[in-house]
Amino acid sequence: MTRIFRHDPIDFSAMPPAIKGLLIANIIGFAIAKLVGPAMINDMFGLVPQHLIFDRWVWQPITYLFIHGNIWHLIFNLFALWMFGMPVEAQWGEKEFLKFYFLCGLGAAATSTMLGVHSTIPVIGASGPIYGLLVAFAMLYPDAVVYLYFLIPVKAAHMAILFGALEFFAGATGATPGIARFAHLGGMVTGYFYIRWWWVWKLNAKSFAKGLFRREEEEIPVRPAARRSTKATAVMEEKREDPMAEVDRILDKILASGLESLTDAERELMKRYSDRNKPS
Repeated sequence: MTRIFRHDPIDFSAMPPAIKGLLIANIIGFAIAKLVGPAMINDMFGLVPQHLIFDRWVWQPITYLFIHGNIWHLIFNLFALWMFGMPVEAQWGEKEFLKFYFLCGLGAAATSTMLGVHSTIPVIGASGPIYGLLVAFAMLYPDAVVYLYFLIPVKAAHMAILFGALEFFAGATGATPGIARFAHLGGMVTGYFYIRWWWVWKLNAKSFAKGLFRREEEEIPVRPAARRSTKATAVMEEKREDPMAEVDRILDKILASGLESLTDAERELMKRYSDRNKPS
């Protein structure tokens, strides 16, 4: 089913804390750079690979995310943060969202540094995490419709692939020397592998842990309580088994790694659930 996302008019007071905090931090960083002087701020707090590697200016892989070259650079990134960040944070929660955001920023910084260890040109802007959020949105809602440049309807998954290809070819050919294309690509790749591998590992670990607990519960002998009503017994059995929790877990696993990742037992459970809920 194709999903179309509609944002309400931008209301700063109604934004979730993580989005709001990042918007404020980026605006403050831009204002300080303009007041103090972009050249000094960019060299000190932008990402300069030579300073990071040889001078150990270890704060730069974080601070560069809050500095932008011009007002349009800032506006584009903040708009994309609001557009893709809102549904992603709503899905993940504040803590997981911020972890993902800064992880993509570090991935973009690592990519730029490895490709130019001796470079003295500052890399600035939140585009690395923004492109990571684009990947996250596309993986969470691949069939969601996004209007590219406000005119062209395209599925989120196709848009992410298109943007990734454009960034790669623009970076490889040097078509836009003033833009850190491989930093954008580094944010996208980091976001993809984090979701594809780390989340799958977490799902499998949770599934394994639940299986251990379930086996332990089965091994503990339970003495039936005297004169327990049939209704109370049914309620307790329903709470103990909680079949919908297992269905929800399997659905999350399908979302993260596809149908091919399911075990035979999980496929059988979903088949029974589907058959039980078919209209008569």
